[in-house]
Amino acid sequence: MSLRPWRDITRRTSRQIMVGNVPVGGDAPVTVQTMTNTPTDDVKATVDQIRRSEEAGVDIIRVSCPDVESTTALKQIVRASRVPIVADIHFHYKRALEAADAGAACLRINPGNIGSASRVKEVVDAAKSNGCAIRIGVNGGSLERHLLEKYGEPCPDALVESAMDHIKLLQDHDFHEFKVAVKASDLFLAVAAYQQLAEQVDCPLHLGITEAGGFVGGTVKSAIGMGSLLWYGIGDTIRVSLSAEPEEEVRVGFEILKALGIRNRGVRVVSCPSCARQGFDVIRTVQALEERLQHIRTPMSLSVLGCVVNGPGEARETDIGITGGGNGKHMVYLSGVTDHHVQDADMVDHIVKLVEAKAAEIEAADAAVAALVPEMAAE
Repeated sequence: MSLRPWRDITRRTSRQIMVGNVPVGGDAPVTVQTMTNTPTDDVKATVDQIRRSEEAGVDIIRVSCPDVESTTALKQIVRASRVPIVADIHFHYKRALEAADAGAACLRINPGNIGSASRVKEVVDAAKSNGCAIRIGVNGGSLERHLLEKYGEPCPDALVESAMDHIKLLQDHDFHEFKVAVKASDLFLAVAAYQQLAEQVDCPLHLGITEAGGFVGGTVKSAIGMGSLLWYGIGDTIRVSLSAEPEEEVRVGFEILKALGIRNRGVRVVSCPSCARQGFDVIRTVQALEERLQHIRTPMSLSVLGCVVNGPGEARETDIGITGGGNGKHMVYLSGVTDHHVQDADMVDHIVKLVEAKAAEIEAADAAVAALVPEMAAE
């Protein structure tokens, strides 16, 4: 029994697969994915976008491969990327063969769209020989005609039946290195389909609310849909689908995981919505701090409260805290204890330096512990 059982999440048991060097499923951390939106044959633009996503913390990146020019460029992209690349294949099986040979760590396909059984076998053989995983991508907007005729509309049963049909195609060829997604833009449909599928299979599940919308609306829909599933313990890898830049999808993905305590990366900010009691401009201060602290990867917490009503209580629970005071003089808390004051003009720079110093302190302590482990094992 944990100290705070109301925070506990019991994760669904799934088998683990490898996407390149990244484990997915089992007891591996829930991974965060995104997708490039540059023309794949523009290698420089695509790699630049991958770099920005890597800086944001992405674990896996998907790249569209609609034509031979894209799969030709993929070899250079794979070599340049620091994270595994998933090749997005929709219809032409030869693109899957080319992508596997180009070094893709995973092929995103619907086996039923690839064509004949012999073509499915060719794709599976290429995946096996190149060490590729496969992601079965079922989407409420592109269900097979016979399922739409059977069910009348996209529904959880239809999405799950499609997924099970595609799974069987791979299993018939003794291929088991796959993960599955049953996405829909309707978050109720997506959540119900994932819940139903989770009870029927043991493979890793890739979560997403597809075509979620713009940055604000899409973030809300994704947080509700994927957040609900993750809270139930369902989900091994996620992609937040936004009409926004890929690195923004990554940041939102991590914020969802951080809010649930599933993964912690970078600074978790606790801040008030601001009111007439505020001793400084909370909104602009938080915006500035979030922008300037994006480079911090070490998990830590920062509270930014405009006044002393809730400020001291929140500061006691965070690594660093600041509460607004009178005459532009504000209280700084370190490890939950009042420590010193800072003036308005110096506040943002001062907090950034404190966070950077705390991150360095945590990293040094972690390194010291890691160094002790082999020494203790040798004794």
